Amino acid sequence: MSIRTGHSEATFNPHILIVDPTKEQYQRRPIGLLFNPRIPSLAISISRSTSQLAETASLAAGVDTFYLIFAGALVYFMQTGFAMLCAGSIRAKNVKNVILWNLLDSCGGGLAFWAVGYAFAYGGDNDGTSKTFIGNSGFFLANGEVEFHNWFFQFAFACALSSIVAGTIAERTQMLAYLFYSVFLVGFCYPVVAHAFWSPRGIFSAGAAEPLWGSGAIDLAGSGPVHMTGGVCALVAAIILGPRRGRFHDLDGNPLEEPHDFPPHSVALQFLGTFCLWFGWYGFNPGSTLYISSNQFGEVAALVAVNTTLSACAGAVSAMFTSTFFDWRKTGVATYDLGYTMNGCLTGLVAVTAGCATVEPWAGVAIGVMAGWLYLAASKLLIMLRIDDAVDAIPVHMVGGAWGVIATGLFTNANRLQAAFGTSEHIGWFYSWGRGSGDFTLLGIQLLAVLFIFAWTGVIMGAFFFMLNLFGMLRIDPLEEEVGMDISRHKGSAYDINNAPEAAVDALNLSRSGHGPRTSGASKTVSGAMKDDSANPDATATAAAKVNEECDA
Repeated sequence: MSIRTGHSEATFNPHILIVDPTKEQYQRRPIGLLFNPRIPSLAISISRSTSQLAETASLAAGVDTFYLIFAGALVYFMQTGFAMLCAGSIRAKNVKNVILWNLLDSCGGGLAFWAVGYAFAYGGDNDGTSKTFIGNSGFFLANGEVEFHNWFFQFAFACALSSIVAGTIAERTQMLAYLFYSVFLVGFCYPVVAHAFWSPRGIFSAGAAEPLWGSGAIDLAGSGPVHMTGGVCALVAAIILGPRRGRFHDLDGNPLEEPHDFPPHSVALQFLGTFCLWFGWYGFNPGSTLYISSNQFGEVAALVAVNTTLSACAGAVSAMFTSTFFDWRKTGVATYDLGYTMNGCLTGLVAVTAGCATVEPWAGVAIGVMAGWLYLAASKLLIMLRIDDAVDAIPVHMVGGAWGVIATGLFTNANRLQAAFGTSEHIGWFYSWGRGSGDFTLLGIQLLAVLFIFAWTGVIMGAFFFMLNLFGMLRIDPLEEEVGMDISRHKGSAYDINNAPEAAVDALNLSRSGHGPRTSGASKTVSGAMKDDSANPDATATAAAKVNEECDA
C-alpha cells in the first residue's frame, strides 16, 4: 500500500486496505488477520472479501490514473497560456520567435525529461530511506519502474517551469541558447529541486521516513520547486543577458533619464494567455493531490480548487486598486491598469500553490492580497535596478513563489495539514501561538527551502548563462535585434497584413462620388493595371493617374 504526499509516494507494507461497506471508508488492518487457519469460516468470508477488494482497488486505481492524466492535460494546456501571454507582451516583430520557444520547451524539454530529468527527480524513490541529493534510476524509462501516468503529469510540470523564462529574455536571445537552456533546466537543475521537495528521499520532503526537523517543507504543487525556480532562473538570465536595446540606454549607450517602454503589441493575446493559465491551474493545484478515489482525497482537492480561485481573485483586485490609488495620488486621475491586474492575478495563483491544501479559504484570500502588493513592489524594483523583464515573470514567479512558500509556514492549519499530509505536529506559525508554543519549526523549514532554491538555481543557471555569454552564444546581433527575430531568423513576419492598394481605394471612393460609368470604367482600369503588372510598384501609381485623368475629363 502507498500513500501520497505532495508529488511523492511513501510506501508501507505491513497493512493492506479493507473496505468497510457500512462506513464507506478505508480502514487499515493487519494482514495476518485475513488468513488465520484456525477460523475456516472467516477464511471463506475473507476470500470473497479479498476478491471484492481487488475489484474495488482496481477501479480506484483506474479512477486515480484517469484523474492524473486529465490533470496533466490541464497543466500542459498552460503552455498555450504562456505562449499567448509572451507573444502579446512583446513587439510584433518577435512573435514567431517566442512562440517557437514555447514549442521547444515541450519538445526539447520533454526529451530531456524522458532521458534524465525524471530519473534525477524521482529515480530510486523506493530503494531506501536515506536522504539523497538526486535520483539515480529510471533513465529513458528503461527499467520498468516508472508509472507512465505519473511521468506524464510531472512532464507537464517541467514544461511549465521552462516556459516561465521565455518572456523575460525575449527579443534578444539566440535560438540555440534558448534550446540549450530549456534542456539543461528541465534535465538537471529543476529535477534536483523537485527531488529535494517531493521524493521520499529528498532533504526537504514531508513524505520522508524521517523528515527534516520532524516536519519537512510543505509545498503541495510547486510555489517553490516550479515557480520560484523558474523565477530565479529568469533573474540571472536577465542580468547576464542585459536589457533590450533602447530600454534603459540610447543607441550610443548613454543612460536614459526615464526607461523607454515597449508596449505590448496585443493586449488581447495577453488577456487570452492569462485566462488559459488560470484555467490550467485547476489541473496544476488540485491535480497535485494525485488521488481522487476516496472522499478524503476529494475533499482535499475541492479545498485546493477553492483556495486557488480565491487567491487569484484577491491578487488581481489587490494589484489593480493599489496601482489605481497610487496613480490617483500622483496625477489626480484614477486609471485602471489591465497589465497590473492580470499579473496580480497570476501572482496570487503562484503564491497559493504551495499551501492550497493546508490553509483555510480566508488565508487564501490574505495570501492573494499580499501577492498583489508584492508583485507591484517587485515590478517597480526591477525598473529601478534596470533589469529588463519583458513580461514581469520575475516578480510574478520568483517573488510570488517565495511568498507562497513562506506564507505556508505562517497560515498552515492543523486539521488541513492532517487531511492532506497525515501529520499535524508542526503547523503554521500564526496557529502555533494558539497552542501556546510559538513553534517556529515549519516556518523555519520553509525559509530554509527558499534559500536553497535561490542558491541552487542562481549558482547553477548563473554559471550556465555566463558560459553561453562568454562564448558569444547568448545574445543576438544588434542589427538582428533591431530588425526583429521573425524577419532575421524565421523567414518573415508573424503577421502578413497587406493594406488594400491605394489605387483601388481611390477607385472605390470615386465610384461612390457620383461620377457614374466613367468611375466604373476607371475601376476596371485600376484592376487591369494591377493584374497586368502586380509586381511592378509603379503599376498602381499609373492606374491611379489614369483614374485622375478620367475624373478630370
